[in-house]
Amino acid sequence: MSYQLIEFSVEAGVATIAFNRPERRNAMSDEMRAEFVSALETVARDKAIKALVLTGRGNAFCAGGDISGMKRRLAAPQGEVAFNGWSRQQGVHHVQSFLLGLPKPTIAAVNGAAAGLGADTALACDFVMGTERSKFTWSYIKRGLIPDGGGLYFLPRRVGLARAKELIFTGRVVEADEALALGIVDRKVASAELLPAAQAWAAELAQGSPTALALGKKILNETFEHSAHDIFSLGSQAQAICYTSTEHRDAVAAFLAQSASKD
Repeated sequence: MSYQLIEFSVEAGVATIAFNRPERRNAMSDEMRAEFVSALETVARDKAIKALVLTGRGNAFCAGGDISGMKRRLAAPQGEVAFNGWSRQQGVHHVQSFLLGLPKPTIAAVNGAAAGLGADTALACDFVMGTERSKFTWSYIKRGLIPDGGGLYFLPRRVGLARAKELIFTGRVVEADEALALGIVDRKVASAELLPAAQAWAAELAQGSPTALALGKKILNETFEHSAHDIFSLGSQAQAICYTSTEHRDAVAAFLAQSASKD
């Protein structure tokens, strides 16, 4: 499909998706969400794409949900509010789950404010890179809401339960240096270097076996929900698949040939 509200490009195996509503600080409308899902589906199925960088155009990464959706919610008949909200949540959760489970390394290159759903979306990626302009806020409480884009799941895993409660209960802004210290941001670079640095990091992460990366990521995403015994079981199944992969067989053959040449 053609994109109007995001930008999508691929270079040297690294896809870049940029939210492109700078006049709205890249707030997530239903239409932008549909384009985002389409681009993610392309990333997932294209074997030539090895990793993804997610960023925003303008001065913000993503300012959260679009205000037009809030207006429609208030204007809806009382008897339709709950079901309309439930339906919307299904769309939001589909995107966040898709991003979380994407079988390739993902990096959020946070170029500015990541608020509400925008902050949740950044943390749905495997890694977060920021700059001196990056800031995060789980500001749902200021609208009488709870995080609905995965923040209740992602944030405690990043910063611990007590700190996550404090950030969600207050909705306060976390500036770049604090975000780095808390573990919300994994790496911080200068603003001018953000996108090339994120793309270079993505290319580095993508050097490994796509099979091993996909299987390892899936299990790691479930680690806190399982016992050690469960993880051993999941790991043994995944390893059996890795044993049959072309990447493993080629790597072992090359290693054995190198060892033989030294004898």
